[in-house]
Amino acid sequence: MNHTKFLLACAASAIAFSSAARAADAELLVFDWAGWEIDGMLTDYVAKHGAKPTYSFFGDDDEAFQKVSSGFRADVAHPCVASLPRYRDADLIEPWDVSRIPEFANINPQLLDSDLIKDDAGVWFIPTDYAYTATAYNTTEVPAADVATLNVFTDPKYAGRTSLPDSADDVWSLALLATGVTEWENVTDEQFTAAANWLREAHKNVRAYWSDPSEMSQLMATGEVLVAWSWNDGVALLAAEGFPIGFERSPAEGAATWFCGYVNLKNGPGSQDKAYDFINSLMMHSSAQPLLDELGYAHANAEAMKTISEEALKAAFVDPVTTTLLAQTPVSAEFREKMINEFELIKSGF
Repeated sequence: MNHTKFLLACAASAIAFSSAARAADAELLVFDWAGWEIDGMLTDYVAKHGAKPTYSFFGDDDEAFQKVSSGFRADVAHPCVASLPRYRDADLIEPWDVSRIPEFANINPQLLDSDLIKDDAGVWFIPTDYAYTATAYNTTEVPAADVATLNVFTDPKYAGRTSLPDSADDVWSLALLATGVTEWENVTDEQFTAAANWLREAHKNVRAYWSDPSEMSQLMATGEVLVAWSWNDGVALLAAEGFPIGFERSPAEGAATWFCGYVNLKNGPGSQDKAYDFINSLMMHSSAQPLLDELGYAHANAEAMKTISEEALKAAFVDPVTTTLLAQTPVSAEFREKMINEFELIKSGF
């Protein structure tokens, strides 16, 4: 399946299957992003158990948390790390026994550098994937000088020709970077207000908020949108199709990086042994290439990443970035709610 068809399928899956499970191995229920039932990452699990786990899909982190906190039962879930504090605060998860995960020792240490991920009680989150968010632009119609700053999103020249993610995490990473904040763990009220004011200005230029990479790529492919704050995968998709696309990951203010992984849900209905078999299958070195090929993301296993060619990493825009990066690390549940509520007001024109 090529990337275009895959991403369109993901969009359809997110709608059709966000509440419904696909039956397979009934002893393990995985709550995941649409499209993550990747054959090449489940090879070891299927070889051992004869089938993939049962999957139930969600469309975004907020939907996932609301469903789990409302009583939906699964064995493991796949949030991005910025949502982790909500799961811990709600007492929905328990630590992983990393002695049962041999490749844990090879996870990029930067992805474990938080007391919310790893503390005296144990390891609460197994990172599996990461990538970047930066400025995608039509190289035919947008000069490179314009995207050398994030203020391209507030430039009146691009009124009605920009797109932003319909994601609080992603839009606030943009707004905070644009206003000089490079870490979001301890944002002051003054910094938040400045970022909110900037985002209100950026909102005036937005043609559409995109909800998945296929939507973003379609908006740019039709010419409706010239500049987008984008994950790397949609940009790689357009580049592979020959579209004149640039991805400015080194503007004056910086870019963003994010990572996601799996949590061990309390009182899961299935087998804990199979939950560990599932994680171990995902963490195998042989899983890195399928993850890159199917979704365009880098693997959290640093040793596994050594099996990927530099050319392939560059083509997917997940080769290392040397510019300033705002890492979308765990934030308090209170700050996350503040981001979500203010973003909803901004989108509504307030």
